[in-house]
Amino acid sequence: MRLDILNRGYRPGTKLLFAVIRLFSGHPVPDAAKLVFYRPDFYGAQAKEFTHEAMRGPSAWSVGDRELMAAYVSKLNDSAFCIGAHTATATQAYQDGPRVAAVLADLESASVEEPLRATLRMLGKLTTEGKLGAEDMREVLAASVSPQQVEDALAVCVAFNTTDRLADAFGFEVLSPEGFEAGAKYLLKRGYR
Repeated sequence: MRLDILNRGYRPGTKLLFAVIRLFSGHPVPDAAKLVFYRPDFYGAQAKEFTHEAMRGPSAWSVGDRELMAAYVSKLNDSAFCIGAHTATATQAYQDGPRVAAVLADLESASVEEPLRATLRMLGKLTTEGKLGAEDMREVLAASVSPQQVEDALAVCVAFNTTDRLADAFGFEVLSPEGFEAGAKYLLKRGYR
């Protein structure tokens, strides 16, 4: 069930901004963007900064890798909006839709580098079981993932485990394929701020 606050809980200036975005993009403002404008002092401003840093800050992981991590975590959480958004963004970042689809369909058989596969396994365990142990860290480090890459991947996991739950709690509307493509283009150009 959708929480109606995403349709009406904004100041006049924000409503005007949404109208301008819709006019120029030809698409409605996605609910993920609406959420960060609703009570920005409580959630939105901090969430934008954290997510932007996790997804676009300095990292040995590429933008495509981090978008794929977001899509993978969202798939495990069964969050339709976030799966669509980050699958589209990873696909555009890599310019390789079949690779993204293969990872999301079956990580173990997908053609992906072992450091990324080991990292996705780790994020999958954390997402589905809610905990990691020393052996999990040894496995991912043994796959030539640096401690900083582990930290960067965990930041992506935190951002999207939170966002996935909010998307489901607020009942984010799933966009059309064209809407997801437009959103992906925006995220690759501007990031999460």
